[in-house]
Amino acid sequence: MRNNIILIGLAAVLFVVANAFFIVREGETGILFRLGEIVKADLKPGLHMKTPFVNNVRTFDARLQTLDAPPERYLTVEKKNLIVDSFAKWRIADSARFYTTMGGDIRLANMRLSQILKDGLRAEFGSRTVKEVIASQRDEITRAITRKAQKDARAFGIEVVDVRIKRVDLPKDVSESVYRRMEAERKRVANELRSEGAEAAEKIRAEADRKRVVILAEAYRKAEATRGEGDAKASEIYAQAYSKDPDFFAFFKSMESYQAAFNSKRDLLVLDPRADYFRFLIRENGAADRP
Repeated sequence: MRNNIILIGLAAVLFVVANAFFIVREGETGILFRLGEIVKADLKPGLHMKTPFVNNVRTFDARLQTLDAPPERYLTVEKKNLIVDSFAKWRIADSARFYTTMGGDIRLANMRLSQILKDGLRAEFGSRTVKEVIASQRDEITRAITRKAQKDARAFGIEVVDVRIKRVDLPKDVSESVYRRMEAERKRVANELRSEGAEAAEKIRAEADRKRVVILAEAYRKAEATRGEGDAKASEIYAQAYSKDPDFFAFFKSMESYQAAFNSKRDLLVLDPRADYFRFLIRENGAADRP
């Protein structure tokens, strides 16, 4: 009986000792309660002590959380709709405040933070034009929203690390209208470029034709000049040859004339056979009576 009491006592002691220690894992933070009242918050990872049956512990994920908000429609200062897809990175900075305001519920914290982001996006987009939002002020918008979200989320024990805009789109009907206008504009520019190209091509072609005519005319002039010089030189040579041997010259020129006149069997001349033209064909010595 006594041994049983000792065993029961040892078991009770072991139970008390086992419940006197607890572990906060890496990437977690914790709160120590005493009868429902927060005694210590933001417990670091490691081994900690508590009073069994008096203290209880609750741990939360202290790692970086991602809020991937669904795309929302926002109005610009021009009253034009834009579809904005954004996300935020946050973590628990004050576990006690997070517990008292959000009950330690990550899902509830995401919902509250999502509303903060929507309000910030609505305010920033509502004060800017579509061109400013899309082209030049994206970084300025994200910085402003991040500052506002950090300020508002601090009351819930949340630290907003960063807010980013993934994409900004026009509504589908507006996108199609913009696309059609862009397509028409590109076609207009393309037609204008084609017209300018055709005009430039015509100018180049006309200039090339003009240069061609000039080159041909210059070449013809030089050819005629060369031909004239050649004819003059040939006449001079012929004259010199004629003066040296008139009979041979007459014979040679007659042979050239015969060759040109009787080049084909179909060639026909109606002349008196005794004509002086045939004198080298009818007389062996080629001599002819001079008129």
